[in-house]
Amino acid sequence: MYKLNIFFLLCFLVFIDLWTKNLAVSLLSLGISKEFFIPFIDLLLLYNSGIAFGMFDNNNQLQTYGLLIIGIAIVAYILYLAINETNYKKALSFSIIAGGALGNIIDRAMQGYVTDFLHLKINNFSFFIFNMADAFITIGAILIIYFELKTNSDDVKTD
Repeated sequence: MYKLNIFFLLCFLVFIDLWTKNLAVSLLSLGISKEFFIPFIDLLLLYNSGIAFGMFDNNNQLQTYGLLIIGIAIVAYILYLAINETNYKKALSFSIIAGGALGNIIDRAMQGYVTDFLHLKINNFSFFIFNMADAFITIGAILIIYFELKTNSDDVKTD
């Protein structure tokens, strides 16, 4: 049953990611920042042909196809981990990562770049611009680390 939950969660997160990207494109102007109701996040539409934090932002076809192939391989492996994970919470965490990664893969495959629109900044310090897929990947990774540490901590207590 939980394998079905993994699939539905993955599909839901991909939908949320692509929907918010389309919403950002329709409501924001490229490169112009707008305040958001969360104090440390602004809305700033950018197109990222590179990888995380704009690295390797060269916008060439070979790089785009290479990133797509690598991304698909990583998502396939993460889904394999999710399906074979015996811990339900870890399986859902892997699914969260896969959903985020798949959202960015679809975006890159359709447009040649990933749409970023959430700008993290605190006071005058600008950190990075990301999207919901990036947030899902980060949240999933944090959850896996948490559950792994919790499992290891529980194992130590029972010894």
